[in-house]
Amino acid sequence: MSSIEDYLKLGLFMPNCSNMSAISTYRIVEDEWPYESNKSIALAAESAGFELLFPVSRWRGFGGETDYLGTSLETMTWAAALLAVTSKIKIFSTVHVPVFNPVVVAKMGATLDHISGGRWGVNLVSGWSEKEFGMMGVKLLPHEERYQRTAAFIEILKGLWTDTPGTFNHHSAWYDVKDGYCLPQPKRMPEIANAGTSEDAKEMTTSLCDWAFISTPTIEAISSIVEDISLRAAKKQKQVECAAFPFVLWRDSEDEAQNELEKIIAQKDEVAAQNWLDGLAIGSGSFDQFTLDMMTVGAGAVHVIGTAEQVATKIKTMHDAGLKGVLMIFQAYLQDTIRFRKEIMPLLYEMGVISKLS
Repeated sequence: MSSIEDYLKLGLFMPNCSNMSAISTYRIVEDEWPYESNKSIALAAESAGFELLFPVSRWRGFGGETDYLGTSLETMTWAAALLAVTSKIKIFSTVHVPVFNPVVVAKMGATLDHISGGRWGVNLVSGWSEKEFGMMGVKLLPHEERYQRTAAFIEILKGLWTDTPGTFNHHSAWYDVKDGYCLPQPKRMPEIANAGTSEDAKEMTTSLCDWAFISTPTIEAISSIVEDISLRAAKKQKQVECAAFPFVLWRDSEDEAQNELEKIIAQKDEVAAQNWLDGLAIGSGSFDQFTLDMMTVGAGAVHVIGTAEQVATKIKTMHDAGLKGVLMIFQAYLQDTIRFRKEIMPLLYEMGVISKLS
């Protein structure tokens, strides 16, 4: 009999930014970035039995006709609002390390932990968009050094959250913390995630994080990525879970689903999609296998397309490959969350992928 840890955690990669589902002018619902839409989606996800919500953190868009992600809700305040209206689902904030002082994040995170009763987590981003951070006068560090700084950032968070207040000290090339003090401390240690794909990122993630948020061009590639993360973590006597972000689209027939996919691609915003891909490629060869069409639909998400039965089977394959979480991107988040509960979750339950139905 499987333990609860063996089942797949269902989640959403939330639309707290504009045009989240696709870098395309084609859509079937109004853009869902406003807070009231996010609130409705979060409540629907919680009602369905989903366990995780992740946001994107952006400070400006990527140009083109859509200005992809150009309008966005900041993720610490966003998480506070959603944690206050939900009761079970875990909600992460995405934090850009170059922008925040870790002492401030420790305090904000402890506050969110208390608001939620231990349902907050943090996804740390080391920083990659020169234009975005240049707007703030923040210079990006060399690639290797970015993850060294993120490691220091995590050390400070954990120290402030666990050490006797007023006793934590840290000195590095990036931070000086003297007699560090954070009260209240979290009731339990918040989970930490990282989505970096480079060698430096994977070494840092498997040393210090709880979740590796992986990118994969195909479902078939998942097993080798998960195995790599697991082996790196095992060498450090750690366990790090892997989650991926699939773009999930299903219709009554496979042809209908593929036709809908083709409509999204046919109206892609080539300028914004290329800007997004170019930015991700800096300092990492991990996106060499991603075409512009792949980037258009879900911004690099692995595509899970077909009938409800085909989608359920593909999600099972992802779980069998070692994934412990899926943070799904939907074409129409609210209606697809409701549809997913009715049409796909019963299939996943029958397949033994999820532990229960709400």
